[in-house]
Amino acid sequence: MKGLVAVVALALTASAAGRTFTVYNQCPFTIWPAIFTDLNVGSAVPSQPNGWQQAAFQSVSFNVPNNWRSGRIWARRDCNFNSGTPGPNSCLDGGCNGGLVCDPHTGTGVPPASLAEFTLGTNGAPDNYDVSLVDGYNLPIRINNNKNCPVADCPVDLGPNCPAPLKGPFDSTGFPVGCKSACVAGLGGPVNNPNCCTGTHNTPQTCPSSGVAYYSYFKTNCPRAYAYAYDDASSLYQCPSNLAADYTITFCP
Repeated sequence: MKGLVAVVALALTASAAGRTFTVYNQCPFTIWPAIFTDLNVGSAVPSQPNGWQQAAFQSVSFNVPNNWRSGRIWARRDCNFNSGTPGPNSCLDGGCNGGLVCDPHTGTGVPPASLAEFTLGTNGAPDNYDVSLVDGYNLPIRINNNKNCPVADCPVDLGPNCPAPLKGPFDSTGFPVGCKSACVAGLGGPVNNPNCCTGTHNTPQTCPSSGVAYYSYFKTNCPRAYAYAYDDASSLYQCPSNLAADYTITFCP
């Protein structure tokens, strides 16, 4: 009986330990990574604060519960939180309500921003993860893991060659540090918009990629990333949850 108790205790400890996530800044400049968990979907949250400053080539690791659901990680650029009311405009792109530490309820990040999205599997369901450019791009990004599951990424700097209607914002030198999606750029109507898959275009059947402006620019450069809302077939990746994979999110891979 004692042996069984020990085994159960060990299993519970392993389950409670969760996964190790590592954010690596391979960019030659400082970034401000951020985390957001949709608390309407699940209550488990990573051990790391929802925002922090990370120097070039620095690595930060933290614990993520095995049942983390509907979570995202991204990075902000060119931030200054010294104003009296720091918030989403404190960064050139990717800023959030709350300033440095994003608000747990409303701090989703201002597009354009390259997202790493996760829902870890429980009860036999697989981990689901992806890189999303649905709201646009602001940094090259990659998700890999230690269990040889597929890599999701957008390793290309999409800013310089971004189509003119989507390009920006720009840094102080005039260099484009973002590339908006057609939806975020305001292309299309306010209600029935194929670029946003809204209104009468709110299903995969009525919102094909062929109807999304500039879809091919994102998809050709980053085939392993979501270029619009219904890119599941080519861009949503899975890893068996029983492998308990640890994940690394690299900016500027």
